[in-house]
Amino acid sequence: MKDPNNPCLFCNPNISGIAHENDLAYASYDSYPVSDHHCLIMPKRHVKDYFDLSNEELIACNDLIKIVKEEVINKDNNVKAFNIGANIGKISGQSIMHCHIHLIPRREGDVENPQGGVRSVIPSKQHYLRKKK
Repeated sequence: MKDPNNPCLFCNPNISGIAHENDLAYASYDSYPVSDHHCLIMPKRHVKDYFDLSNEELIACNDLIKIVKEEVINKDNNVKAFNIGANIGKISGQSIMHCHIHLIPRREGDVENPQGGVRSVIPSKQHYLRKKK
């Protein structure tokens, strides 16, 4: 199995694929999608994680997130929501050490109980009861 970090897969947009791009970032549809139209948004500059992005790169990535969101909604009227997330470090599940932000389209009924959303990275914490005031 080829190591996606040596050389870095995301440092070569022509290999990973470009759905959209701007001067500082590009978007590529995920090779292992969680759902149809799952997209990755990443800086063109090799940086390890989200916290290493410059303010300009953050804006460039955010601009692409919004473009891809609109594109996905126009392609698939079953998409009703999104999750946005980034794995930062191996312990969080980051496997390619080049910053990338996941934009995951969600559809009604795609999971039995979506409560907690991104909290499901720790399954025992996903579902919770609200405290009464």
